[in-house]
Amino acid sequence: MAGMRVVMADVRMMGWPVRRGLALAALLLAASGPLVPGSAAQAQALPPAVGKPLQAAQNAAKAGNTAAALSAIDQARAAAKTPAERRAVSQMAAYVHTRAGNFARAASELEAIGAPPSQLAPLYYQARQYDKAIAAAQKSGQTTIIAQAYLQQGKPAEAAKIYEQMLAKNPNNLTALQNLAGAQFAMGDRAGYSRTIQQLVKLDPTPARWRSLLAEMKNAPMSREAKLGLYHLMLATDSIKTAQEVEDFAKVAIVSGQAGYAEKVVREAVAEGIVTPDNSMAQKIVDAASKRSADALRTAPADAKNPATAMNAGNAFLGASRYQDAAAAYAVAEKGPNGDSARLFRGISTLKAGDRAGARQIFDQIKTGPMADVAGLWSLYASTRA
Repeated sequence: MAGMRVVMADVRMMGWPVRRGLALAALLLAASGPLVPGSAAQAQALPPAVGKPLQAAQNAAKAGNTAAALSAIDQARAAAKTPAERRAVSQMAAYVHTRAGNFARAASELEAIGAPPSQLAPLYYQARQYDKAIAAAQKSGQTTIIAQAYLQQGKPAEAAKIYEQMLAKNPNNLTALQNLAGAQFAMGDRAGYSRTIQQLVKLDPTPARWRSLLAEMKNAPMSREAKLGLYHLMLATDSIKTAQEVEDFAKVAIVSGQAGYAEKVVREAVAEGIVTPDNSMAQKIVDAASKRSADALRTAPADAKNPATAMNAGNAFLGASRYQDAAAAYAVAEKGPNGDSARLFRGISTLKAGDRAGARQIFDQIKTGPMADVAGLWSLYASTRA
């Protein structure tokens, strides 16, 4: 991408991170050369009336003092007489505005001196001027910016075409694969999404990859049981990293009848240092979960025989790490009112019991409905797990 590097940040689509932020260093080092006249030779080429305030502006911008930097820019602009001097002032002004996050003003400064599209495209993108970003990036060949701008405009099909073109040249481009998956999900292309995710995780089944896939997906709208299944997968892939995620997992587990697992998750998080031992909320969760878990285990053997209550038994056994008993109870619960939910957790219990092939067969039976996406991810995890 002509000397640019795109970095994911903060904008979401369907729960996936859509990469919007562009590294500041990349903005300052576009293909046509440095944005800031910082070399000794460049400084010497400017008269002191221009060069000194520009140096002061650069130092102030680095220190985060935008007001002082802009005041120095005004001083240098008033003293600039030649095209080269005015160009240096505009470049420094763009630098200052970029450091301050004023991307539209930075772009305006560079537009005034005829900067190349390779410098303007990322600034337009950061300023959310997506039509301008696309037009400039098309001229400079910055295809990632084009695709990302399409995503921000709500045009995932156009973005997907660009990512597919990128992948045709480099099938192992992990960033393009993840962004293509996000575009496909937004399009409702579940088959394409599934293929892309499988390729992505098969290339990189690391905890970091799973974390990037799941940590934001949990924020997408889904049923409570699907979210609980997703949290279980986050735990299995070592993707739970914050106290808030532990608390959210535990609360969903308690409400869903898996109090034993809520207690287990919190205790393990304390042992691993994710949650501090003096966390009052964590202690409240453990106390509440412990009593509920004990009560559920007492009635679980009887509940496991009836499809109407077997889900409760499966949840109790799962929380107690009695995975074979849990799988058997969930098998009975599949005949009840929450068949796919029971099937998903039967697959999870079967996998925890050590039967990967059997678990995949169970997950693969869930082809439609609110549990399908989570079941597909569990099947993928079972196929790539070492």
